Amino acid sequence: MNYKLVGNRVNPSFSNTFASAPHVVSFKPVNNCDMNASFFDKHSIRLIQAPMAGSQNHLLAAAVFFAGGLGSMPAAMLTTEQLQNELSAFKDATAAKRGQANNRAIQWGEFLPVNVNFFCHTPPTQQIEKEAAWRQQLTPLYQAHGIDPQSVGSGLGRAPFSEESLKLMGQFKPAVVSFHFGLPKAEWVQQLKSWGLQIWSSATTVQEAQWLEQQGVDAVIAQGLEAGGHRGMFLSEDLSTQMGCLALLPQIIKAVKLPVIAAGGISTAAAVSAAKALGANAVQVGTAFLTSHEATTSALHRQALMSDAAMHTALTNLFSGRPARGIVNKFMRDFGPLNPEAPAFPLATAAVAPLRAAAEAKGQSDYSPLWSGQNASDCQALPAADIAHKLLQGWA
Repeated sequence: MNYKLVGNRVNPSFSNTFASAPHVVSFKPVNNCDMNASFFDKHSIRLIQAPMAGSQNHLLAAAVFFAGGLGSMPAAMLTTEQLQNELSAFKDATAAKRGQANNRAIQWGEFLPVNVNFFCHTPPTQQIEKEAAWRQQLTPLYQAHGIDPQSVGSGLGRAPFSEESLKLMGQFKPAVVSFHFGLPKAEWVQQLKSWGLQIWSSATTVQEAQWLEQQGVDAVIAQGLEAGGHRGMFLSEDLSTQMGCLALLPQIIKAVKLPVIAAGGISTAAAVSAAKALGANAVQVGTAFLTSHEATTSALHRQALMSDAAMHTALTNLFSGRPARGIVNKFMRDFGPLNPEAPAFPLATAAVAPLRAAAEAKGQSDYSPLWSGQNASDCQALPAADIAHKLLQGWA
């Protein structure tokens, strides 16, 4: 049975479709916790900037890296050519500083000092009738914004890890390749590991963390329910299984013999210290960087993050077809944040795209995915380096 969270209650009414069951990987883990932890110690990795598709490029990743953290590059919404260009730009940015004394880029050798993140969902089959029915529900909105309903197209919007992705990783050799929604094909994971790349993936439950350990990942990202953006859940669609970071983190640490990265609701040095005290090897932070100078976050999104509106977030499937946390806006209020009529991930994106464009052109964020974690109260318009330095004080 599938579930929907409403306030503090759990209702059996959410029936949208996630990705199919994860690929079964046949090889066994080859590293133990100490060996993997040495990667974090060797490179002093305590802060990871969360990959944020649509709100960043290589500039943010490079800024966080030079501030002492590990930057991330989101690949889900980029073509292979676009990702290649971004990785080339990041490589040039770090190479430009390799000649400086004591530069962090030198110690990474042949590996590019960045985390490249991919979705690894299984694209859904066509849902012609469901997509048509959903567009019919949105027709009054299209008409109100001067949009011809017949002009609204269809499409996936987000691409999973592929053969082309694998080849690109072999070309650039990023130090870390991370995944959301489980793992891709076994042979692809094995190839990445054979190149010496770290494999990380998100876990939203203890069971997911244990599954990832069995498949040979090098580290687990414990994604608490507070986190902004898409839930990384992949073994179940049951939202009642999701828990906050402070509850999830120690349970995963106890259950697996791998380094664990804490994620969700971490936006201050005090929160970093709390994660460290609970045994995390590092923290992953996203929302706090959305308002940094280097982020590409839109003006409307920035405004929402630094307003009282950010105090109210919810999980919603309206924008993509899969639960993701964002600031509640008109679209979420009018249609309910979790609507079983929305097409499966990532098909739902196409239907709302023209509404988003029309509203944003008028200076409105009524139909924009305002991704945010539950604690945006510390979001400030600062250089990413300043944000990173403040956060890293919590690990000292």
